[in-house]
Formats: sequence, structure tokens, C-alpha cells
Amino acid sequence: MKVLAVDTSSMVAAAAVREDGKLLGEYILNSGHTHSEKLMPMIMDLMSGIGLTPPEIDLFAVSSGPGSFTGLRIGITTIKAMAYSLKKPVAAVPTLDALAYNLPPDGKLVCPMMDARNMQVYTAIYSWDKGELKRKSDYMATLLTELVDKILESGQECIFLGDGCLVHKDFLMDKLKDKAFFAPDNLLLQRASSVAELGLIMYRKGEWVDAFNLVPFYLRKPQAERKSEEK
Repeated sequence: MKVLAVDTSSMVAAAAVREDGKLLGEYILNSGHTHSEKLMPMIMDLMSGIGLTPPEIDLFAVSSGPGSFTGLRIGITTIKAMAYSLKKPVAAVPTLDALAYNLPPDGKLVCPMMDARNMQVYTAIYSWDKGELKRKSDYMATLLTELVDKILESGQECIFLGDGCLVHKDFLMDKLKDKAFFAPDNLLLQRASSVAELGLIMYRKGEWVDAFNLVPFYLRKPQAERKSEEK
């Protein structure tokens, strides 16, 4: 089964194609260009490079959020259009799940962390159990201090990844001391190959949607909407 996956939930734009257990190709760009400029050319270059056409894709997968509101809309709209035109199923993969899936099992808690500004992060806590990644907390839009308290209460070592690490690494090291670990650079940020693999797992469990019902998972409302409600 061939899966095309994209992730535009952060500054990174990524696309990947997997066929069952084999990664056929992956593009990752973190160059500062807008996702609207680079996503479709990236997808077409990737597909051309591995000799596939869109109708040969069996399943589309997309990082559904949380993350950048604009970025999520671009990725979801792109996948929605492709899947709808080809009448193919879609897996809406939570961004934090896909980030956590970057890391292999090693006994530590896994904590993907996306910067939400003002010392806040989008996050969740995971652990590997018998080869399966399991989420141990709710998806959270929370203060960094509250996340640190949860890690300290667990008494366990934790490995962090996501762009929140780039912003808050010193704080985490100061508060968690030798319980804080960080993913290597090649696994630190979003990878579409993780979205593809989780998308296939979700599909096999029947956890997929048709393109018409694909929507972003924002976790919290866009800032403009929050300000409007405050007036």
C-alpha cells in the first residue's frame, strides 16, 4: 500500500512516500520559504523522483495539528484536494503523535514540544510499551512550568523533541537536571515519514476519514478568534 504524507505544522515543510514497510522517498525543507510556495513543487518532485503518479497513491496522510494555523491549513487543503479528486482515504495524524514517533524505544518518556510563545507549548507525554507508542497524557496547550511539574512528578527520565526544544532547552536543563534528554538534530523536527507510518497504522485500524471530513486539530482557537471573543 502506497502512502503519501505531508507535514506543514511548523516552519518545516516535509513530504514522504512509503510503501508498506519501506520508505521510498522523503523531502524535508526548513529554508524559511512559505509552505504555499514550496509544498506542491516538493510533492511533485518527490513523486517524479520515485516514478509514481498521484493516482497510484492508495492513502493520503497529513499532520493535522496542533501547530501553525496557516501551515496546517496549507497542508490539509493540499491533501484534501488530492484525495478528493482521486477518491482516496485520508489519515489525519496528530502532529504530536508523529513527532514522538520519530524516536525509537529506549525506556524514557517521550515529550514532543512545539513552541506556542509566551512560555507556552503544545505537548503530550508518551512512552513505548512492547513496541507500541502510547500517549500517557492529554494533548495540552500549557505553560512550560506546568509541563516540567508533570515530568518531575513522574520521577522518570524524559527525552524532548520539537521546535520547543530550540527555544526552551536551557530552561528544561535547569529545572530537570539529569532527567532531561534531547533528540539528535536529524530527529528533532517534523518528519513526513513518521506521518506516513502512523497514517498507515491508523488506516489499518479503520481510523481514517474521507477528504470531505478532513479538518485541522487546532487544540486552541486561532489568536484572532480569541481576541474577537474577548471584546
